Amino acid sequence: MARPLLTVILAAGKGTRMRSALPKVLHRIAGRSMLGHVLALANGVGGDKLAVVVGPGMDVVRTDALAAAPGADVFVQENQLGTADAVLAAREAIASQRGDLLVLFADTPLITAATVKALLGELDRGASIAVLGFEARDPGAYGRLLTAEDGTLVAIREAKDATEAERAVRLCNSGVMAFRLDEPLAVLDEIGNANAKGEYYLTDAVELVRKRGGRGAVVVCDEDEVLGVNSRRELATAEAIWQRRARNKVMDEGVTLIAPDTVWLSFDTVIGRDVVVEPNVFFGPGVSVAEGAEIKANSYFEGARIGEGARIGPFARLRPGAVLGRDVHVGNFVEVKNVAMADGAKANHLSYLGDGTVGAKANIGAGTIFCNYDGFFKHKTEIGAGAFVGSNSSLVAPLKIGAGAYIGSGSVITKDVAADALALERSDQDVRPGWAEKFRTMMARRKAAAGK
Repeated sequence: MARPLLTVILAAGKGTRMRSALPKVLHRIAGRSMLGHVLALANGVGGDKLAVVVGPGMDVVRTDALAAAPGADVFVQENQLGTADAVLAAREAIASQRGDLLVLFADTPLITAATVKALLGELDRGASIAVLGFEARDPGAYGRLLTAEDGTLVAIREAKDATEAERAVRLCNSGVMAFRLDEPLAVLDEIGNANAKGEYYLTDAVELVRKRGGRGAVVVCDEDEVLGVNSRRELATAEAIWQRRARNKVMDEGVTLIAPDTVWLSFDTVIGRDVVVEPNVFFGPGVSVAEGAEIKANSYFEGARIGEGARIGPFARLRPGAVLGRDVHVGNFVEVKNVAMADGAKANHLSYLGDGTVGAKANIGAGTIFCNYDGFFKHKTEIGAGAFVGSNSSLVAPLKIGAGAYIGSGSVITKDVAADALALERSDQDVRPGWAEKFRTMMARRKAAAGK
């Protein structure tokens, strides 16, 4: 039987090096805040309770946390006195916990659920405390994990407090820990601040647990997985790592990315099998692509659903509310926003479709505009199945065009059009035979006279 699990996420850091008015943990990777990624990780691992520790005045962080995890408890760390102090800000949640304790960091968004489950698995194998570590390319200022010959964890030494021999150790501390203790608060309250920085280090818990007869364990992961983000450069590095993982995943699932490094995915992008994605395509949040669709180069999507066998782009933009059915074609320089296009509908060139519906196999000609906004309100344009809208037409909403109707090119349509009707709105053409030749002769004489 699984033991109860409380996950405490530390999100109180100010992120000074981000040079931003936005709290560090709200900066986004793949369209989701770093805190959101860690909350999703916690939910993926499972557990009974979730606590988030924020800094004073960080109401926006509280809001983001509760939006992603409505059942979470949010606590405030009043003073920045170290990681142990941050965990103890969630004292109320820890005191009521009768199971395991997991500590995650909101600025470490790349850890996988498999890695955390491996960490928790060490508790099942008898460890009282388990720490996530990594072999650092440059150990630098990282805390070192000191192990015995049998691999058990003996202590964690912060770099500023380490001896020369300890600083030579390359196995480093990520900060992520899991505890199986009868009284975790007793250990946390015993942590002192007699160190170079005068802070209460959560890392001291390892030695305190060992003194109580507990065993420490280490789970080693790749360094990239525990990248902590403290600057814009590190944010960009984390984004690149996340994107590389996501691209590999969709390709492994049967998607063709012609130039993978030029395709950008969101945290919730769903792409079906046998979809082909050409270079320079951006998927914002809320996009799904059904099997067999073709996404051509230089297209941008957000909040859109693309149906099976659809052909989109190049240079297409789908905005929130775009719902495209089977075999829909949306071509170059076409923008679709809050429009449902039924199976087989086409808008192949240079059009704006905003707020409305397009029936099955309807054809939208080049240069067509849904005039949906009157400066105060949005209105709908409804186009019936099989309708044909000629090029360079302006459809002034609210408007209904019936099934099978024809709209003449260059028309400005302001009234509903019945099914199978033809609607035209254009001035009579005035043709003057011979006018052009007379005009050229007149202008040539004027030019000659001006040159005298």
